[in-house]
This record gives sequence, C-alpha cells and structure tokens, in this order.
Amino acid sequence: MKTLVLVFHPNITESNGNRYLSQEIKKYPNVTVHDVYAAYPDGKVDIKTEQQLIEEHDRIIFQFPFYWYSAPALLKKWLEEVITHGWAFGTNGDKMQGKEFLPAVTTGVDQEGYTHEGLVKFNVSELLRPLEATTNFVGAHYLTPFVVHGIGHQSDEQLTEKAKEYVSYALNPKLIAA
Repeated sequence: MKTLVLVFHPNITESNGNRYLSQEIKKYPNVTVHDVYAAYPDGKVDIKTEQQLIEEHDRIIFQFPFYWYSAPALLKKWLEEVITHGWAFGTNGDKMQGKEFLPAVTTGVDQEGYTHEGLVKFNVSELLRPLEATTNFVGAHYLTPFVVHGIGHQSDEQLTEKAKEYVSYALNPKLIAA
C-alpha cells in the first residue's frame, strides 16, 4: 500500500504537532509526504501534479490543524480545484474510486471540549462531515479520523508518542472505513 500524506499547514516550521506527525511518518517506506503550502506558497495549485499524486497512491491522508473548526484555506481550495468532473466524478471520473481517505487533525482544544457538553458542542467527526461527504461522492473510502487534541498543551515527549501512534494508526493496512 502506497500512502500519500498531504500536509496542509500554513507554517509547519512553527507547528509542534503537525511537524512531529509529518517528520515521523516520512521515515517509513511507501510513504510520500507532500507539504502543500510549501509547494504552492502563492496558492496556485498545480492540478495535474496533485491528480497524479492521488493516482499513484492507495491511501491519502489529509493532515491539518483545525482552524475555527474547519480546515486551512488551501485545503478547501485544493479540494475545489483538484477534484474535478471527468477525473474524480461524472463521466469517466473514476480516479478516486476505491482510494482510502484519512483525515489527521490537530486541535487546540482538549478532547473534553469536543463533546456535546464541552466548549465546542460538536465532536470532530461531526465537524469533518463535509470532507466525509466529498469522499463518499467520489467513491472513495472515508476512514475514521486520527485526532490529536490539545496540541498546544503537549510536551515534546507526548508529541513524540502521539507521532508514533499516528504512524501506527495511519499505516495500518486493516484500518476500516468510518
């Protein structure tokens, strides 16, 4: 299984959580880590390159921090531009069918905050419904998200452990659809 990790963080060098996750997973064979913000600092996405990357991999991980309970802007733009009619859906649009999609999300709020009784009033899975719907629309398999809550409260030792958990989870070939 070939895995593509699309990292959507506007400043990965200043991100403890996402930096730890991406540095750990890129150590493994059959994993391609693609820092999308670094690749397109001007925000102009190379659609053909991105589509080719998707076609070459079996499992696609969208790794990003939650910003106001959603994904960073470039992920939304990427979805709008890369997932096109005739390629991903519609007539002859079958290039994403059967692919596995896994969100890997970091949050600033602790896990208790992402409950119906907590600060946010929604859990992460509920807030990721648009990404799940998009995945379903193109005939791909949406996998249960990997979430690291309260990322700013984690020590280096905790982040190292979370990164190892991430790799174990994300590269598990028996991971099942949500």
